[in-house]
Amino acid sequence: MFGALGYPYSQLLAEKEMEDLNQNVIKGSYGGVGLYISKPLNERNEGKPAYVEIASPIEGTPGWRAGLQPGDFIIKINDELTEDLSMDDVLARLKGPAGEQVNLLIRRGTKLEFPVTLTRAIIEVPTVKHAIIGDIGYIRLISFSNMTAERAREALDEFAKNGGYKGLILDLRNNYGGLLSSAVEVSNLFLEGGVVVSVKSRIPGQNSVSYGGKTPIVPQNIPVVVLINHGSASASEIVAGALKDRGRAYLVGEKSYGKGSVQQVYPLEKSGFKITTARYFTPSDVNIDKVGIPPDREILFPKFSAEDTDSLNKLINSNKIPAFVEANPHAPPGVSDSFARQLNEEYHLDFNLLRRLIRDEQNRTVIAPVYDLEYDVQLQEAVKIIREGIYYQLIKNTKTLRDLQQAAETEAAAS
Repeated sequence: MFGALGYPYSQLLAEKEMEDLNQNVIKGSYGGVGLYISKPLNERNEGKPAYVEIASPIEGTPGWRAGLQPGDFIIKINDELTEDLSMDDVLARLKGPAGEQVNLLIRRGTKLEFPVTLTRAIIEVPTVKHAIIGDIGYIRLISFSNMTAERAREALDEFAKNGGYKGLILDLRNNYGGLLSSAVEVSNLFLEGGVVVSVKSRIPGQNSVSYGGKTPIVPQNIPVVVLINHGSASASEIVAGALKDRGRAYLVGEKSYGKGSVQQVYPLEKSGFKITTARYFTPSDVNIDKVGIPPDREILFPKFSAEDTDSLNKLINSNKIPAFVEANPHAPPGVSDSFARQLNEEYHLDFNLLRRLIRDEQNRTVIAPVYDLEYDVQLQEAVKIIREGIYYQLIKNTKTLRDLQQAAETEAAAS
């Protein structure tokens, strides 16, 4: 029935999907042990069992306090081998009421195995990561839940207490969205008064307009650069569109996804459904559905040619980089660069790409850094704009989404 509507965002939510939505977006928390995990669908290379691998522990959770590390394998959960369990089975055993214990058998490296008993706690789904890049604050929003604005505010308070910040980078890349109310709250950290977003429905009584607050947390004299890409959708586009139309931020990266509709979620016993009820419009009264938001400055990552893609596939399937890192877990930069040059001669791939692949594999067994200034060209550009003092000149020349849309329509009519 929902498929017959012909609209991808109106859909039935099975019990598991409804549970995940409540935990990750609406509540923003769940009972569990605080581990990001992965599990291969089939046996690993060389016939190794498909055990659960820890991608990263969430800071401050039972798994993190127990010293579990990225790259550790969970061999057993309460005496059940994880190779025999599906991912849903694994999650069902790790999640549950706070206060209950879960017994794990952990394998680290090739020989070390040890038991760990974790007591489940209420785990807040991380939606904000932050760090300081010199004198520039960096905040990455992963999604928009009930806790996002509060955590972003805490990050800004921390920047202010630790010497202040002369510029701010708000990273919305690969942020699929979340709660409309959360997007408005985040926008209000930057905007004073004025329209943030308007919601327009076919039912006039459901129309609404959200406005900026009285006292934004980020001072007006702080340059703000927003990073977007094709993975920036929905609530993240509301924030990017509001800050752009209001002249409060300069956008860097790639055109956003283009999801300008609003969905309401309705329960059906343990399952439920979400259905599109309205469209949202930016402060300049533009709806970006299926259009997206263009950046003020487009910065693209290098694209692979067909030949490069073939070479990269061969390199990945050769397993040479994981084998090198396993044999040289603490290889200094000189040794890694020498190995990258060997791969360059063999596969004819970009040297910097090979260095990044090696570095990423090394980081697989540690908690990943908040940002990557060495290889992230979009982040590099954002930092450059703030540090070189060209932000204010650039922001003067930006156009609202309404201006851009009208210019595009005029150009299309002329052609």
